[in-house]
Amino acid sequence: MDKVAALKEILAMDPTNAFARYGLALEFVNNGQLETGLAEFETLLADHPDYTPGYFMAAQALAKAERIPEAIAKLNHGIASARRTNNNHALSEMQGMLDEIDR
Repeated sequence: MDKVAALKEILAMDPTNAFARYGLALEFVNNGQLETGLAEFETLLADHPDYTPGYFMAAQALAKAERIPEAIAKLNHGIASARRTNNNHALSEMQGMLDEIDR
């Protein structure tokens, strides 16, 4: 069974499984299915607004697609999430990316 099918099976049993939703979003983005992956990130973040890595990976995908304003918005939300959850590592990474693309 491929990763996408396995993750979908997990989500069929537990639609709010954050780790599976995050993995599915990454798989879609990595397979070139950007919009599908971004939709999965949106579902993840709607269900789990403090799943901080979701913001960072969504922002990276948006930046790669040259959708810079959307990437900046996602980073700003992710930075707020990182502050709420005291995730200084993620905060540093996202702030660095924001500094790089928001010129």
